Amino acid sequence: MTSRRSFLTGALGASLALATQGSRQMAAQTPQPGRRRLIVDAQVHVWKAEAPDRPWVPGRVAQLPEPFSHERLLGLMNEAAVDRVVIVPPSWEGDRNDYAQEAIEQHPDRFAMMGRIPLTQPQTAARLPKWKEQPGMLGIRLTFLGPQAAWLSDGTADWFWSAAEQAGIPVMCLAPGHAAALAPVAERHPRLALIIDHMNLSVDIAKAGKVKEAIDGTVALARYPNVSVKLSSAPTYSQEAYPFRDMTPHLRRCFDAFGRERCYWGTDMTNSFAKASYRQRITHFTEELDFLSEDDKDWIMGRAIVTRLGWA
Repeated sequence: MTSRRSFLTGALGASLALATQGSRQMAAQTPQPGRRRLIVDAQVHVWKAEAPDRPWVPGRVAQLPEPFSHERLLGLMNEAAVDRVVIVPPSWEGDRNDYAQEAIEQHPDRFAMMGRIPLTQPQTAARLPKWKEQPGMLGIRLTFLGPQAAWLSDGTADWFWSAAEQAGIPVMCLAPGHAAALAPVAERHPRLALIIDHMNLSVDIAKAGKVKEAIDGTVALARYPNVSVKLSSAPTYSQEAYPFRDMTPHLRRCFDAFGRERCYWGTDMTNSFAKASYRQRITHFTEELDFLSEDDKDWIMGRAIVTRLGWA
């Protein structure tokens, strides 16, 4: 177990390193007078149809009945004035990244990605030192859903955390109901930039009426300076129509705990695709959350995520 002194020393070093990196990039990204706000969606899925040469994970179902192409996404981005998108390859396609890479090749100024890797193959660690040399590759996204949640405690994922920390790879992570299992990861690896997806919520948690309890676990992670949170997919977990007022106290708790430089707007499209337009998902934050200042919105809507991921 890490001693309190060594943890605080490591955490302070990580905090200073992240702050220094953020200051350098913030200077380059500070809007000039008359320029509009940078808007960056921290998570969108794109995918192709299932085919013999593109088999999906058995039993998994896509969020829409038809494929969601990067061309369609780009059109929606243009309509809603979204500058950039972080593509997260969907879990039903397994651990493949090729379609996101195709999108980046065609539109490197609009798309980047958080790639997937097979956690059950520790030999993958050999790829991590050069992971971010892939065009548009900003980090890695992990999901611990269903039976995969056991990987947080049975040793399956242990090899990954230290390898990612040593390689300087940011990690987006979704582990609904298992926030407590992420605390020792953050503590033992203080230089690992760990991003909690969707406030660590799930549809099952929302249906069970346990969002508050889940948020309790999420905000408890704010004490680690290397942990940040995506305020993403709010419409998915809301029991109301736009502007999703029942989510406001949960969004505010996360914002108050993590601060504007560690909170990121994101849609999680194509989840709850029919529940709100792309533009509404933006105005939900820019017009409906009165606890956010204009400077706060600048950070949450784009500046914070590009700073944390090093997306120049």
